[in-house]
Amino acid sequence: MKKKKLAKQYGGYLYIAPWVVGFTALTLIPFICLVYFSFTKYNMLTAPEWIGIQNYVDIFKGDRKFIDALKVTFTYVLTSVPLKLIVALLVAMALNQKRKGIGIYRTLFYIPSIIGGSVAVAVMWRNLFSRDGAFNALLEAITGLDVNISWVADPNTALGSLVLMAVWQFGSPMLIFLAGLKNISTTYYEAARVDGANKVQCFFSITLPLLSPIIFFNLIMQMINGFMTFTQGLVVTNGGPMNRTLFYQLYVYQQGFERFNMGYASALSCVLLVIVLFFTALAFKSSDAWVYYESGGKR
Repeated sequence: MKKKKLAKQYGGYLYIAPWVVGFTALTLIPFICLVYFSFTKYNMLTAPEWIGIQNYVDIFKGDRKFIDALKVTFTYVLTSVPLKLIVALLVAMALNQKRKGIGIYRTLFYIPSIIGGSVAVAVMWRNLFSRDGAFNALLEAITGLDVNISWVADPNTALGSLVLMAVWQFGSPMLIFLAGLKNISTTYYEAARVDGANKVQCFFSITLPLLSPIIFFNLIMQMINGFMTFTQGLVVTNGGPMNRTLFYQLYVYQQGFERFNMGYASALSCVLLVIVLFFTALAFKSSDAWVYYESGGKR
């Protein structure tokens, strides 16, 4: 009996061993190294030199680019995330129908989310919105005007073009919304229609409240992804023009791999971690007021 008990115990440890090894090697140890390097002067060529909190002092006292990167990233997150979720929800509702071939449309709408973060798509987007790109050609064909602007090179429109790119990649939250919509019982809508409710009233009184846990999940995931944006800023605009698309992660990359200031880059990453944790905790705290569950009401 004891041998069987021990076998079951060790069997369980054996099953979780790959996850433990992966977590330790790929998450825990790199995180500990990140925190350690943030307190050092480290150029990746010589041994790290301990300097205490000097990197953090430099960040908050005299780094203008840090402020610029924060402004760009916050603007990007605050505009792209709500727009992406709205588009994803509208498309999910349109695709939540039993029609022939609807699966093909769902797949087509999801594809941009699969390839959207690639370098190839970023290059394509840069060409689309350049001065001689297809977007200007389309505007000229529709309006008849001579459109002579590079949307990714103009300081007033560069960030907007990247926000549009983020919204275009709505496939992932769309599929999650679609799964949530399918879990809402039709009896709620039938009862509402009997009481005289129209489609708009059903949407705000039934769909949104019952979908609020899914909205909350998508909000958290897309917010974190927004703060981690990197490829688009590097490939499409390289942080320009005038630092208008200098995303926080792009600035970390510049400090760490272009200037070989890895200690400072590590400190910047730790600051971003705290920022993301703060806004995630804020979202969880606010969810008490607007996230509803069928079984227990508000969260």
